[in-house]
Amino acid sequence: MSHPHTSTHTHAEPEERLTGRQRAGLAVLLTANFTLAVDFSILNVALPHIGADLGFATSNLQWIVTAFALCAAGFTLFFGRVADVLGRRRVFLAGVALLGASSMVGGLAQEPVLLLAARVAQGIATAMVTPAALSLLTAMFSEGRARSKALGLNGALMAAGFTTGAVLGGLLTGVVSWRWAFFINVLIAVAVLVVAPRVLTDVRAERRPRLDAPGAITVTLALVALVYGITTAGQSGWTATDSWLPILGSMALFGWFWRIESRVAEPLIQPALLTRRNVAWGNVAGLLAFATETSLVFLLTLYLQDVLGYSAVSAGLILAVLGMGTVLGGLAAPRVIGRIGSRNAIVAGFVLQAAATAPLAFVGDNRAWLLPLLVTTFAGGVANLVAIVGYVVTSTNGVPEGQQGLATGLVTMSQQVGITLGTPVMSAIVASQASTTTVHGLRLAIGVNAAVALLTAGVVAVALRQQAGSHE
Repeated sequence: MSHPHTSTHTHAEPEERLTGRQRAGLAVLLTANFTLAVDFSILNVALPHIGADLGFATSNLQWIVTAFALCAAGFTLFFGRVADVLGRRRVFLAGVALLGASSMVGGLAQEPVLLLAARVAQGIATAMVTPAALSLLTAMFSEGRARSKALGLNGALMAAGFTTGAVLGGLLTGVVSWRWAFFINVLIAVAVLVVAPRVLTDVRAERRPRLDAPGAITVTLALVALVYGITTAGQSGWTATDSWLPILGSMALFGWFWRIESRVAEPLIQPALLTRRNVAWGNVAGLLAFATETSLVFLLTLYLQDVLGYSAVSAGLILAVLGMGTVLGGLAAPRVIGRIGSRNAIVAGFVLQAAATAPLAFVGDNRAWLLPLLVTTFAGGVANLVAIVGYVVTSTNGVPEGQQGLATGLVTMSQQVGITLGTPVMSAIVASQASTTTVHGLRLAIGVNAAVALLTAGVVAVALRQQAGSHE
C-alpha cells in the first residue's frame, strides 16, 4: 500500500541547525507548556488534604479540578484568535504573568472561594499561553523535519506533564505541602518572564484582523457548557438533568456559532479552514488521543490503589513508566513522520496504542499483573505520542501564516477538551458496573478505551486517505 503524500514526508531534507536564540526560545516555550500540562493533574492526589485544610465539602472537591479545566478548554479558541490580533508574544507573556499571580493567590488561599478563583485564573492563563506558545513555536521553524522535531518535544512534554503532575502532586503533598503545587508555578513564571522577552520574536501581520466578538463569546459559552455537562456526567451520571441539559445547550450554541461564522466579514473560524480535511480530522484524532490516554491514567490509578492496594505515591511512581514512554514517543515521532508521513503516523500510533491497551482489559486482582501493566503502558505511551505529534503536524500544515494562531488554538482546544472529556466518560462506565466488583468495571472501561483507539485509527485512515493528493 502506498502512503499518501504529505509535506512532512521528507527523506532527503537536510537537518536544519538551530541557532542559540532558537534553542533558548524553544526551551522557554516547552517549559511553559510542560508546566501548564502538569497543572491539569497536580492537585488530583492532594484533593482530600486541600478539603481538610480549607473546609471544602467532599462533594465540591471536584470543582478544584473542573474550574481549571472549564476555563482552559472554554477560552482557548478565543485567545488563539486574540494572539493573532494582538501579537502572540504579548499574549504569551500576559498569560505567564497571570499564571504566576494566580498561583501565588492559590498557594496562599485560606478559604475555598479564593482557591477556586485562583484555579479559574490559572485556567484562563492556560488558555492564553498554550495556543500562543504553539503558534510561536510553529512560526519559529519552517514546515519539515525541524518543526516536526520541535512539535515532537512539545507533545512529549505535554503528555508527560499530565503523568508527572500526578507523581509530583503526591510527593509534594506527602513531603512538604499541597501549597507547593502552586508555588512552583510562581518560580517558573518569574524565570520565563525574565528570559522570554530576550529570546522570543513575534511575526506581526501587516494588518490586524478584527476580533469576532459575537463568535468568540458564543463558542466560548458552547465549550464551557459542553465540558461542564461531560464533567457533571462523570459525577452524577449521564441521565441526570445537570449532565444532558448543558450538553444539549452546547450543541445549540455550536449551531448558532456556525451561523455567525458564515455571515461575519472576518470570522473567528473561517469555515474554509474546517473544510480542510487535515485540520478537521487531525483535531478529531487529537481530541481522542488525549481523551483515551489521560483517562487510562485515571483508570489505572484506581486499579493500582483500589484493587492492588498501592499507596497514592506508589501508584504515581508506577505510572511514571507511562510518562517515560510518552517522552520516548515524542522523540521518535519526527523520524516516524519523516518515513511514513504524518497521517500514517496518526493511524499507526492509534493501532499500536489499542494493541497495548487491550491486554489490560483482562487485569486481575493480584500483583502479578504489575509487570505486564508496566510493559503495556510504556508501549502505549510511545504509540500515543506518535499519534499526538502526527495530529499536530497534520493540523497545522498548509495553514496560512495569518491563521496559525487560530489553527494552533484548535489544536490546543482539542487537547484540553480531550483531557477534560476522557476521564468523566470512563468514570461513568466504571460507575455503571457498580453492582459488580471494581475490577469488572475497570475491565469494561479499559476495553472501551482500547476500542475507541482502534476505531479512531480506522476512521482517520479512511478520512485522510480520501484527501491524498488533494489540496489541504
